Amino acid sequence: MKDFNITKRDGSQDRFSLDKIMNAIIKAFQSVGQDADLGAISKIISHLDIYEGITVEDIQNQVEEALMREGFYKVAKSFMLYRQRHNEDRETMDKLKFLTDYCKEANAATSSKYDANANVEHKNIATLIGELPKSSFIRLNRRLLTDRIKQMYGKELADEYIEKLNHHFIYKNDETSLANYCASITMYPWLIGGTSSIGGNSSKPTNLKSFCGGFVNMVFMVSSMLSGACATPEFLMYLNYFIGKEYGKDYWQNADKVVDLSLKQRTIDKMITDCFEQIVYSINQPTGARNYQAVFWNIAYYDKPYFESLFGNFIFPDGSQPDWDGLSWLQKRFMKWFNKERTKTVLTFPVETMALLSKDGDVIDKEWGDFTAEMYSEGHSFFTYMSDNADSLSSCCRLRNEIQDNGFSYTLGAGGVSTGSKSVLTINLNRCIQYAVKNNMDYMEFLGHIIDLCHKVQTAYNENLKELQKQGMLPLFDAGYINMSRQYLTIGVNGLVEAAEFMGLKINDNPDYLHFVQKVLGLVEKYNKQYRTKELMFNCEMIPAENVGVKHAKWDREDGYFVPRDCYNSYFYIVEDDSLNIVDKFKLHGAPYIEHLTGGSALHMNLEEHLSKPQYRQLLRVAAKEGCNYFTFNIPNTICNDCGYIDKRYLKKCPHCGSENVDYMTRIIGYLKRVSNFSEARQQEAKRRYYAEVEKSIQD
Repeated sequence: MKDFNITKRDGSQDRFSLDKIMNAIIKAFQSVGQDADLGAISKIISHLDIYEGITVEDIQNQVEEALMREGFYKVAKSFMLYRQRHNEDRETMDKLKFLTDYCKEANAATSSKYDANANVEHKNIATLIGELPKSSFIRLNRRLLTDRIKQMYGKELADEYIEKLNHHFIYKNDETSLANYCASITMYPWLIGGTSSIGGNSSKPTNLKSFCGGFVNMVFMVSSMLSGACATPEFLMYLNYFIGKEYGKDYWQNADKVVDLSLKQRTIDKMITDCFEQIVYSINQPTGARNYQAVFWNIAYYDKPYFESLFGNFIFPDGSQPDWDGLSWLQKRFMKWFNKERTKTVLTFPVETMALLSKDGDVIDKEWGDFTAEMYSEGHSFFTYMSDNADSLSSCCRLRNEIQDNGFSYTLGAGGVSTGSKSVLTINLNRCIQYAVKNNMDYMEFLGHIIDLCHKVQTAYNENLKELQKQGMLPLFDAGYINMSRQYLTIGVNGLVEAAEFMGLKINDNPDYLHFVQKVLGLVEKYNKQYRTKELMFNCEMIPAENVGVKHAKWDREDGYFVPRDCYNSYFYIVEDDSLNIVDKFKLHGAPYIEHLTGGSALHMNLEEHLSKPQYRQLLRVAAKEGCNYFTFNIPNTICNDCGYIDKRYLKKCPHCGSENVDYMTRIIGYLKRVSNFSEARQQEAKRRYYAEVEKSIQD
């Protein structure tokens, strides 16, 4: 027994000490007034199976079993109670230390131990209260999942899952929440019945005013039952419907008409922008149900062919169909308003996605292609999703899903919209591949084993979710806001670029790198198809990794792996690389590279300055030609900390008051925030980003 190392509670290794075990047993005997002779202690110890790397908890479990096997039941009970008291004391001390450290840190993201999130802007008692129980949630979630894995696949697989988690080969996203991940909801159940079906007390909207107020309440309720984003792709279509009922379907042709009898004499246009303001500012407020952060709210805009593909058969309860002309005007009005409003205050949500259909190297709807380029040239920050078929829009700002059935039913709601992700389990590709190579293993074979494990774990998670639904705990599914069969189990990937670097590959558009990408991601897709059933759908996503990208780099470096940077990439290129031009990056996120990413990836094109409308229009053609279907342009906005002025340009000092005390707003990964709200590690990553200059190749 003297030659073993044991694993302590903090994960560190220590030499096994038989004396410590003997002393613990003797104290347990003494606590119940019994003598412990050497013979009894020897018999107890003889039952122990000590092996290399065994955990302290496993040793203590074996001691309890050995005491009972030898008939020392009172002693065993005392030993158990002693362990429980010490566990409680340790947990309390850990929480006290966390509380103290949390209060000292610069911001909430840096303070968070488990899931750093720049969306939590202010560190206060509410955010602290939200952080304290997270360790307990993680333990509970792991127990629920491992119990199910044992039931379905056996104890060995459950133990391997925990081992791979603890050694950072895989990462379970959102373990601090019991809720499923994210969803792109259909609002139809709310349209016909209000929120009563999900536990609310508001009735269905009947006019423009009740729509606006009810929509905010509905989004808050839905988001409280999700751990990720809540997308409402039908938002503007429904708003257009209620505006039309209030002012007529041709309201947009008479936007300057005064319709307010009060002293303010407001026009139709002003009434509409007041609705925008009510909804957007309400949802951007921090909420208690979200640990004092704003709801992750996403919306979509559509060009005409995309809209017709998704909503062509949609019917409102009164028998009418959506009006494209009014919606087209309203989408443009909202974008213009929201872009201008962001010069007044920091507004993170909604995350917007422009959905465009493409064909033969360009968008089909030239009007909306031109308008998209116009909005980018005016400094607006949004995503563009471009496809040659109307894939179902997802629930998050970077996902894409390949559901080909875009049919609608007014009784079931927006079938082509009700999608998303139930759960995300992420593979640390850099560690997996390095571990296999260092241990003379075929890395594809080892990676296949890890991917297979992830699919079994996700399948077990799905069974737990179904059990929650049976018990009436998932009203969003029961009420029809989310369609369970259209929700994905996501296999996330992180560290792809870093793994390729370890393999000696150059990170640019070359055959060797492309082959590596297709081979690794193609393996994930192979298992996705293998495990797919009528009720289970899997996809693969290059996760944004706001939090875990930093953690993977830290953990891997501590364990002696090759780690080229302090935050793993979420792209197919290196963010600090200044050798790639703009077109190169579109190619690296083009069709050959994203072929197997059925869960999606987003190209973040970091630019030094805004381009012109013709330049952006040309880049839409580049995207269509290369098959880059999800992208955005990041030009940091300047925020003056002294006078509050916001400028869409990337400046060194405030153009309004001349102060050099400025902050910047940019996308940490998927959503806009002040850089000062990023975690400390992410702030350092933001400084390393290369912002490209405009090239002559896109100036024509």
